[in-house]
Amino acid sequence: MLSYRHAFHAGNHADALKHITLVQLARYLAQKAKPFWYIDTHAGAGRYALDSGYALRKMEHANGIGRLWHRADLPPIVADYVSLVRNANPGGQLRIYPGAALFALSVLRDVDRLRLFELHGNEVRLLRGNLKTAGRRAIIEASDGFSGLTALLPPPPRRALVLIDPPYEEKQDYERVVQTMKKALARFPGGVYAIWYPWLARLDAQELPSRLKRLAVGNWLHAGLRIGAAPKDGFGLYGSGVFIFNPPWTLYGVLSETLPWLAGVLAAGPDASFTLESGTPESLPPVSPGTGISRKTWKHKNIPESLR
Repeated sequence: MLSYRHAFHAGNHADALKHITLVQLARYLAQKAKPFWYIDTHAGAGRYALDSGYALRKMEHANGIGRLWHRADLPPIVADYVSLVRNANPGGQLRIYPGAALFALSVLRDVDRLRLFELHGNEVRLLRGNLKTAGRRAIIEASDGFSGLTALLPPPPRRALVLIDPPYEEKQDYERVVQTMKKALARFPGGVYAIWYPWLARLDAQELPSRLKRLAVGNWLHAGLRIGAAPKDGFGLYGSGVFIFNPPWTLYGVLSETLPWLAGVLAAGPDASFTLESGTPESLPPVSPGTGISRKTWKHKNIPESLR
């Protein structure tokens, strides 16, 4: 199981994939003059110390952002991500890792707004302190982001980037993601939605992408990063994925150039691979009778030896 406190996992391989993708989505929306909202259903603390506290217990960042920190051959979108982490570490040493809300804030303009939800009381207190620089642009609610999201839709500017990133500590989180997306797409089908999920042995995690594909009313993109073999005991995170509704048309191309490199650099074993697929509702195979979901269509690609 995953720890509820994200500080245990801050800056790991899953954060790298999630935040590299998030930054590109935000930059795309910021290209147009019209404002947009960034909505985060599980915002966490917004900022994490890597040299003390929870992060030192597992040191997961060492095999995530730590492997990217000193490299001189970063692909453009990885370099963009690392530069934002460097901005949070003005001394040059990797001590702080920004959360998704701070990544978004660094890209958003004065006309854009942040709407952040976090249920954990201590995390909310930290989040408010870490987002002080946002001023009135950010509204932080100490409440359930699943229910809070649909109440905000459609947002006044009719443009939004939504991150759904629950801890998946409870089995119900997978079902709540699906049900929340059903409601969100019904209320605001044109929003850009990014759903992060863990690669675990449990069936709920493995079936989530197929279930999300069935909800699509427009284009979708699914990107995943697997760092090694699934643990033999059935426990533990061996990769993660990001499923995006209404992705920018440019995203598939930049990810196809970046994911092989990223999987090679962050690999924890010879089974490292990446997933990248996209489609439309019309491109899906027929639904299997009685199941309500299609068969899995993950497309794993092995990493060339030269990139390991």
